[in-house]
Amino acid sequence: MRLEPADPLSLERQVRQALADKVSGSLLGLWLLVPEHLRLGTWDLLRAWARAEPALAPRLALHLVHEAALCRTALRADHSLRHKGFELVNGLPWLPTDSAMHDLLEAHTIPEAQRLQVALGQLRRASGHFPGQYLALDPHRLVSYSKRDLVQRRPSADERATKQAQTFFLLDTQSRQPVCLVNASSARHLSSATHELLDLAQEILPPPQGQRLLLVGDVEHFAVELFDYVREHTPFDLLSPIRSTEAFQAHCRALPQNAFTRHWAGLAIATEAFRPRRSTLSAPCYRYLQRTGERPSEYHFKGFCCTRARPEVPTLTTAFPDRWHIEEFYRFEQDLGWKRAGTLNLHIRLGQMTLALLAQALLHQLRQRLGAPFNQWDSVHLAQDLFSGLEGDLRVVQDTVLIIYYNAPKAEQWKAHFENLPQRLRDEGVDPRVPWLYNFKLDFRFK
Repeated sequence: MRLEPADPLSLERQVRQALADKVSGSLLGLWLLVPEHLRLGTWDLLRAWARAEPALAPRLALHLVHEAALCRTALRADHSLRHKGFELVNGLPWLPTDSAMHDLLEAHTIPEAQRLQVALGQLRRASGHFPGQYLALDPHRLVSYSKRDLVQRRPSADERATKQAQTFFLLDTQSRQPVCLVNASSARHLSSATHELLDLAQEILPPPQGQRLLLVGDVEHFAVELFDYVREHTPFDLLSPIRSTEAFQAHCRALPQNAFTRHWAGLAIATEAFRPRRSTLSAPCYRYLQRTGERPSEYHFKGFCCTRARPEVPTLTTAFPDRWHIEEFYRFEQDLGWKRAGTLNLHIRLGQMTLALLAQALLHQLRQRLGAPFNQWDSVHLAQDLFSGLEGDLRVVQDTVLIIYYNAPKAEQWKAHFENLPQRLRDEGVDPRVPWLYNFKLDFRFK
């Protein structure tokens, strides 16, 4: 490790020299994300978040974004990543140290990370990433091995209590894209964290006039204080399952047959007004009692509670089952930065996870552009076979950085998206100049 000058003039001089040296390496696949940066406008987001030295801090943030895209947690100078093109895609001539990245995240607060999430979410909404009819709430809890004295929680009734690092996600179930997230220690209650999550969601996805978006939660979201908060302070409706207790089953079996509306063979639903105990609001919630089976001896009952009356069939047969897309999201994307508990300095952790959220938005756009089979690849597959698996070289031709790939899969298909890129971006109304590369343009060739 050695000290390097980081003033604007030195950075520009060294980056221009490195670009002129015709880099060749195996990490040049990351340059496929640069057009998606330009389309999404992430440079302006990072400059607003960095609020520091405009030449350096946003480029360090780009390092963290691309580090997340590689599904790696530490790509610093002592990890032998030089001479492969990784630092140049961030607009830097060298790899930063761990301490430099820690200082960058340490300098930013939780509200600043949340403002970055809101700005990113609004850009994604404008880009059509969030249809915004059904939203899934879900906590993502990881075992923490911290030596700190922390509250311990049971992952389930038959497991021992452990220290946990908690992250709470909100996902659009139609596009399967994350809207926002908040993090917490083991001590924080789900209802309190969900309040914070929904405050962010209201800024990102304000419902159209006269409409209410549906939030779909798990059984642990069936909490009176949370239902009252959603009804009183948000423009959303909340649906969650009801715990299947003996008293609930007895209540369902005691209802007359005509209380249930039969929708098709084996499915009948009853709807009733329901006022949760200890609720501070006078208006009722609504309870859906779902009965499956054809003969009384085979009846099975399941209950759901909603803050407002909604059409029962689409609510129970479409909105609630779609909630489980969030598990697919974890399987696909958690390696970007949500698989390990990491530090319990919550502002540092939230900053890193928010930048991973930005990386996930870029990957989504790239998957949509590349099509099959790449749109079915999870983040690890993309990192290994595209971002770390493409051999190529980089050279400067006049005012354009030219990336040449030698082993790109489906190269003929890719040419339609990446060759003559400056003109393609101009046709889309996007400035083709790359601001963190001192306004060089970018183009690709496939050999």
